[in-house]
Amino acid sequence: MPPDPIARIRRFNRAVTTEIGALDASYLGRDRPLGAARVLCAIGPDAAEVSVLRAATGLDSGLLSRLLRRLEDEGLVTTEPAPNDRRRRIARPTDRGRAEIAAYERLSNDRAARLLSRQSRNTDALLAAMDLVATAFSRDRIEIAETDPETPEARYCLNEYYATLSRRFETGFEVTKSLDPDAAALRPPLGTFLVAMSDTLPLGCVALKGNGTAAGEIKRLWLAPAARGLGIAKRLMEEAETRARTLGMTRLRLDTNRSLTEAIALYRRLGWHEIAAFNNEPYAHHWFEKTL
Repeated sequence: MPPDPIARIRRFNRAVTTEIGALDASYLGRDRPLGAARVLCAIGPDAAEVSVLRAATGLDSGLLSRLLRRLEDEGLVTTEPAPNDRRRRIARPTDRGRAEIAAYERLSNDRAARLLSRQSRNTDALLAAMDLVATAFSRDRIEIAETDPETPEARYCLNEYYATLSRRFETGFEVTKSLDPDAAALRPPLGTFLVAMSDTLPLGCVALKGNGTAAGEIKRLWLAPAARGLGIAKRLMEEAETRARTLGMTRLRLDTNRSLTEAIALYRRLGWHEIAAFNNEPYAHHWFEKTL
């Protein structure tokens, strides 16, 4: 009889709380518990609006207020009304607070490095499992953000996209042989580049290529393995359509390879219909269009 799934989850929870020191009265030896340390680090070295801080940490107003008062009493942060709206409060670290944040960053990095060193033969599998768990825990906080196609987050997504195609295409994939869009066509006012972000991790992307006409093109839809099955690809496509409308586009097209069966099924579910080839993309077997 296989182990009970509930028991396995509870085992995992116990292991994580022990490993990260969640039960320690002095988290990482800095004389305060995890909750207060988490709030301090979430404020960051500059400042944070309290409402944004509450959303980022998932804490209720009462607990967050108590933790902020503790940090104020320690001389680590100050809270004050926002200069342009006194209904909003801003939490700001003091010099001592910034020094504590730096210490937590260093200690946390050291602890993570030690964990990886103990798993040197299974590092990739461990990180993939962590990405999957973290994404499952934070699925309601995944955001779709517009970014420049040459930012590190965008380049990471594109490199992962190219690697995925290389593995899945019967002929492999070389971006230099593909109709790779120019970055300028993926920036407003012509187009846009969207990235799905979970905390600091890019989980997926899609590009909207424009040329100043009413017809645009969807390019480079990619989703990380940890993010599949959560509806993020649908969100990316729908947000791309929304951005296309704001840019004055009334029709979208795309091409895809027959190996990408999940993508083809998604396009059809979202109301795209197959058309004749509209370009000479060497890796394409199917061409789709959608009227907005």
